[in-house]
Amino acid sequence: MTIVPAAEALDIGAETLAGHESVLYCRDEETGLRSIIAIHSTTLGPGLGGTRFKTYPSEQDALHDVLRLSQGMTYKNAAAGLPFGGAKAVIIGDPRTDKTPELLRAYGRFVDALEGRYVTAADVGTNSDDLDIVGETTTHLTGRTVAAGGSGDSGPDTALGVFVAMRAAAERLWGAAGLKDRAVGVEGAGKVGSVLTKLLLDEGARVVVADPDPDARERVSAATGGAVQLAESLGGPIEVYAPCALGATVTVAHVEELGARLVCGAANNQLPTPDEDAALHAAGILWVPDYVANAGGVIHLVSGERLGRTRDEVTADVKRIADTAREVLSHSAEARIPTGAAADEMVAARLAAARA
Repeated sequence: MTIVPAAEALDIGAETLAGHESVLYCRDEETGLRSIIAIHSTTLGPGLGGTRFKTYPSEQDALHDVLRLSQGMTYKNAAAGLPFGGAKAVIIGDPRTDKTPELLRAYGRFVDALEGRYVTAADVGTNSDDLDIVGETTTHLTGRTVAAGGSGDSGPDTALGVFVAMRAAAERLWGAAGLKDRAVGVEGAGKVGSVLTKLLLDEGARVVVADPDPDARERVSAATGGAVQLAESLGGPIEVYAPCALGATVTVAHVEELGARLVCGAANNQLPTPDEDAALHAAGILWVPDYVANAGGVIHLVSGERLGRTRDEVTADVKRIADTAREVLSHSAEARIPTGAAADEMVAARLAAARA
């Protein structure tokens, strides 16, 4: 196994990694492992973030992804009030064909070599069963199966956090009725989108679920007794757009095409560029910043597994995301700044206080 600075392995300039404390590249010839771990900040504690196992067009694309995701974890953990910094990892490859127990154990050794500066978890392409194997070679992880002493799937708490944030924003827009009878479009029928759909239906919303995978759509339909409208891709008219798949889908043009006034979902890095934050604000579209709304999963992992809180306490912690969303939306309105900028200011203040 070879572990070297990413700048050296990928032949890139130091300016690309500016703002990150450490970015390391690992290659293991025996198992085929190629992985990058990016530690953005340890101001609040060890860098915590999931491991994404994905096929990338190039290693530079993988690097770009892990840098954005690790910075997002710093903001997410700070906004949620957790004693962890931000980090992320990617394993380059197809999880359907390249994922093996040997490769996961090698990855665990890579994590362990950082001596606790990085705490890993699951992400796209990895799950709790994988973490059980990773945990054979490192203790610096969270999110293992319940049978292995972990807290299990964090998806339901991610969905709960998005739901309470969405409800708080809807009440700001439409009053006490909130989401009742509102048309909500959920993009992505995975483990988060499917749970969010059930919560929305229980609230009295009208839900359309879009996913290109027919099996995923069928699972949601069966789980809800056919109470949702299904589509391969999301169309309008809807009032609330909930992106719960991959990022970079939230643009003014797309949201206006859907007819939505509120955007709140579980996807990371929802904006294709930072400029879209101001554009959404100018267009009168209320966006709940992704790292505020989708923090339920990391709260589940930290509160339930790392801090040993009870199930009721974890649920209460997740539901406090609604308060954070209200704080961000109120600051945005009072300061007349975009919601993303308002959330960033809140995080910057918390990081500054920790440094002091």
